[in-house]
Amino acid sequence: MSLFKFKEFTIAQDKCAQKIGTDGVLLGAWATPYKEPQSILDIGSGTGVISLMLAQRYHHANIEAIEIDQDAYEQAAENFEDSPWGDRLFCFHAEFQEFYEEIEERYDLIISNPPFYDSSSIKTDSQIENRRQQARFDDALPFEELVYGVYQLLDIDGTFACIIPKDRETRFLEITSHFQLEPVRTTYIKGKKNSKIKRCLMEFRFRESVKENNTKNIVSELVIEKERHDYTEDYKSLTKDFYLKM
Repeated sequence: MSLFKFKEFTIAQDKCAQKIGTDGVLLGAWATPYKEPQSILDIGSGTGVISLMLAQRYHHANIEAIEIDQDAYEQAAENFEDSPWGDRLFCFHAEFQEFYEEIEERYDLIISNPPFYDSSSIKTDSQIENRRQQARFDDALPFEELVYGVYQLLDIDGTFACIIPKDRETRFLEITSHFQLEPVRTTYIKGKKNSKIKRCLMEFRFRESVKENNTKNIVSELVIEKERHDYTEDYKSLTKDFYLKM
C-alpha cells in the first residue's frame, strides 16, 4: 500500500489517481478563515488530505468532504476512519452539483483544490493516466459551477479558500465577483525565487461581509525552494506542523 505519513495522521493513496501534491498541502496549511470554523466543506477531497489537515488544525470543526470518483471516495473514507478525528469527518460520494442542490446547511469554511485543466487537453491511452487527468480536468466541475455552489452553501461571514493556476486568476475573479465574492487574501506561489508565479492561493468572503468589516485584500508571495529539496523558511514555517521532515 502507498502510504504518506504526516506528523499526526497517515494517508493511504494507492487507489487514488491524484496523489498527494504540494498544492493540496499548501492549501490545507495556508487557509485561515475569518472566524473559527465549526463546519467545513472540502470540495473534491481526493485522498482527504486537506480535510485531515483542517481536522488537525481546528479541533471543534465538523468536516464534510465530497468526492465524485468512486475509488478516491473509498480511500478518503478509509483515511478518515483511520485518523484520530474520524468522529468529525464524513465523505459523500456525489457530484458537487447534486450536493449543493440538496443540502440546506451553510458552512463557515468551504475549501477546494479544484480540477483545473481545460477539456481540450490531450488525453492518453493509459487508463490510470486518463483517470489522473480527469481528476484535474474542469469538465466535471467548471469554475462557474464551483463558485455557484459556494455561493449557495457559504455562510454570510464564511470563507471560501482555493488554489488555482495563475493563468486562470483573471477569469476566476470575474466569476467570483459575479457571485458577490471578494478576495480578502491572496498568496502567489513560486517554485523558486526567480521562477514565474505558478499558483494562486486565494480566500474570498461575501461582498456584504467585506464591506461591513472594511476588509482589504492582503497580497503576499511564497517561494517554496531555494534549491532542489532545500526549502525556504517561509515554506517550512507554513508546513512544519504537518510534514515529518520539515
